[in-house]
Amino acid sequence: MRIIETVWIPLSDGCRLAARVWLPDATTPVPAILEYLPYRRRDRHRGDDGVLHPGLAGCGYAVLRVDMRGAGDSDGVMNDEYTPQEWRDACEVIAWIAAQDWCSGNVGLIGISWIGFNALQIAALRPPALKAVVTACSTDDRYADDMHYMGGALLNDNLQYGATLFTWTPTPPDPAIVGDHWKAMWLERLNAMSLPSAARWMQHPRRDDY
Repeated sequence: MRIIETVWIPLSDGCRLAARVWLPDATTPVPAILEYLPYRRRDRHRGDDGVLHPGLAGCGYAVLRVDMRGAGDSDGVMNDEYTPQEWRDACEVIAWIAAQDWCSGNVGLIGISWIGFNALQIAALRPPALKAVVTACSTDDRYADDMHYMGGALLNDNLQYGATLFTWTPTPPDPAIVGDHWKAMWLERLNAMSLPSAARWMQHPRRDDY
């Protein structure tokens, strides 16, 4: 297979998302599998990616691991989980993948936890090229079955994971990938962190908030 360390996916508002791509040794276009999440493809998630995605590419799929807006080396900022912006970006990414000459036009979403959740949410928008979703540790009822509240009761995971996400989100991109403007990107992320994630989530304890 061929591995492309960094591919830039342009979005309609000028933002670019960073992706790592695994392409099988194929003579015709193939279906593509997308994993789309904020867990930094160049460091935090690299070990997992290095096992799963080559295996899928070896089975004949094109595989993409995309850092969401504001994460890893991608442009922009990420203000919360599962936002409409996150969904819109995903739909554009899927359309971009389907238009590549190595893709058959069919795209699947896979993932566990975060990408499991947003795969269901993105599928609900029915992007035309999305043909399959495989998720684990996810739900379509975030109020009753997520890690924030369980039937209205605050869970400790809300605080633990909220603190963890607060440390991941504003970390800088890799200067070797994004170039000299890495510091400006980092400052933009830091300035956007006006409220820790857990504090924001605790302000929204009702079902209609999710």
